Amino acid sequence: MRGLFSQNARVAWPVYLEVLLCMNVATSPAARTATGPQATIAELVARLEKNICSVVLGKPEVVRMCLVALLSGEHVLLEDVPGVGKTLVAKALAKSVSGHFCRLQFTPDLLPSDILGSTVYDAKDAKFVFHRGPIFANIVLADEVNRAPPRTQSALLEAMSEGQVSVDGQTMQLPVPFLVIATQNPYEYEGTYALPESQLDRFLVRISVGYPNAADERRVLSSHRLGEPVQDLQPAVTGEQILQLQQAVRQVRVDDSLGDYLLEIVHLTRQCAELRVGVSTRGALSLYRAAQSLALIEGRTFVIPDDIKRLTPAVFAHRVLLKGLARTSHREAAEGIIRRLTDQVAVPR
Repeated sequence: MRGLFSQNARVAWPVYLEVLLCMNVATSPAARTATGPQATIAELVARLEKNICSVVLGKPEVVRMCLVALLSGEHVLLEDVPGVGKTLVAKALAKSVSGHFCRLQFTPDLLPSDILGSTVYDAKDAKFVFHRGPIFANIVLADEVNRAPPRTQSALLEAMSEGQVSVDGQTMQLPVPFLVIATQNPYEYEGTYALPESQLDRFLVRISVGYPNAADERRVLSSHRLGEPVQDLQPAVTGEQILQLQQAVRQVRVDDSLGDYLLEIVHLTRQCAELRVGVSTRGALSLYRAAQSLALIEGRTFVIPDDIKRLTPAVFAHRVLLKGLARTSHREAAEGIIRRLTDQVAVPR
């Protein structure tokens, strides 16, 4: 085995890693039950992606970015106008993974205790008992998260960063895997509160769903003729298999030159005259992990420069602050700047 890591056997390393990862998944009881003893990483990912795309029509890139966040162990922010399928994407992903799913409808009167839970006095046992809130789930849909005031939004910060919540001096771990899929309408809509930068930084990617094209919209009409297809969606993978896929992501190789390439883009955002705040170190780590996840989803055991170029707008745009620009056009302008800065960096060979 030591020879596989030597300079002369570098070509054998991806093959060895793929075999190792397949063995890890295939030998688990969950994998044998769900996909048979010969299941591979690629089969699990393809099965999950196909299951989601069966109801989310015409949005393969949106689905793939959501899977990148899931396998990275981080969270997703879906931002767009009402009615384009943000909630559908979140529900399809949640139903495709067996586990506890909870939907939270954010409203202006929602309190932090409505999310985290609260301590209630039990007169029968003469003691205080903590009743867990809906945040204690594997996948949490925070629907229209920017309709709640900042105090309520902040209840998600510790959960999204640390995978735990603290209430009345007690710290409790959340179940794993844990994923928050938040949706928000453009903040200029009446009755919404813009998410603070500290909370935006907790999301791995911010994605705009967009309108479907004419052919896909016609398919949507046909598929909804008899009801909501997402209601009949069955789990494609187990929670245990998601954890194994997340572990496999950590084994995807990132060459040192690609790490330098990534950091050069980060440093350019900090020096850009159009940006008041550049990408943080947390943002650099998020892109690093996202690139590993994208490589795994596409069947590779190593990251390539195109993975980083493809991910930078979705991972970086919501982490920067622009100078002298109205917030109404922040997302589009920020993504354009990030793409331009990425193109200025020489791709490593």
